[in-house]
Amino acid sequence: MRGEVREAAEQEKGGQNRRSALCGKDRLIAALDVDDLGRYKELVRTLSGAVGGFKVGMRLYYRVGPEALAFLRGMAPVIFADLKLHDIPSTVGGGVRALVAHGATLINVHAAGGKDMMRAAREAAAAEADRLGVTPPKLVAVTVLTSLDEEALANQIGIREPLQARVIAWARMAQECGLDGVVASSLEAAAIRKACGPGFVIITPGIRMPGSHAGDQRRVATPAHAVREGADYIVVGRPVVEAEDPARAVKEIVDSLE
Repeated sequence: MRGEVREAAEQEKGGQNRRSALCGKDRLIAALDVDDLGRYKELVRTLSGAVGGFKVGMRLYYRVGPEALAFLRGMAPVIFADLKLHDIPSTVGGGVRALVAHGATLINVHAAGGKDMMRAAREAAAAEADRLGVTPPKLVAVTVLTSLDEEALANQIGIREPLQARVIAWARMAQECGLDGVVASSLEAAAIRKACGPGFVIITPGIRMPGSHAGDQRRVATPAHAVREGADYIVVGRPVVEAEDPARAVKEIVDSLE
């Protein structure tokens, strides 16, 4: 029992140290949701060194494939394959193996896929990383999309429990399955941190600067608010990609976090 308490205390201290060591730049993952590979490469070259990582989502990956991930090698510490894998366990495991081979250091799956699927993802990531002799990627579970609010969750998805309760349940399940963290709105970040501890990674999308338009997002927050609530990383797309000067937009976001 004493050993378990000591281990828990060490994990908590390690999580606190990790969070405090992240500077504003480290926390920012730029979501380069564009259609054109040339534009994408231009943005990467412009922002490399100014952000902690880059996110490749469905919009670009489904157009150009693994080249989008391969191009990011050496450009930033975090290479986020945001493909939200959600299928039977063997299929998701195969997908994770492929993404590790293509250089992803952060991969997400849908928590709604269940425990067997998440465990298959974790095992596949570890096995492929061992085969390649690389560091295993971080695996995180998507909880409730930031484009959904409580009404949509109940009336469109059919989940009628409080939204925050569902997010916490999925976060705990992900942690139980050995995943490193979750993707969740900043509105649930503090509750997740309380439920899952300081070592659990929280990645928050739906980030907007003060006064900017929310678009199709329903649960949004400013960068500083998200971090105060417990987010380790924030994912910012349109405020950077659609900016007249993306480098300046990134600087403003980083400055707001310092």
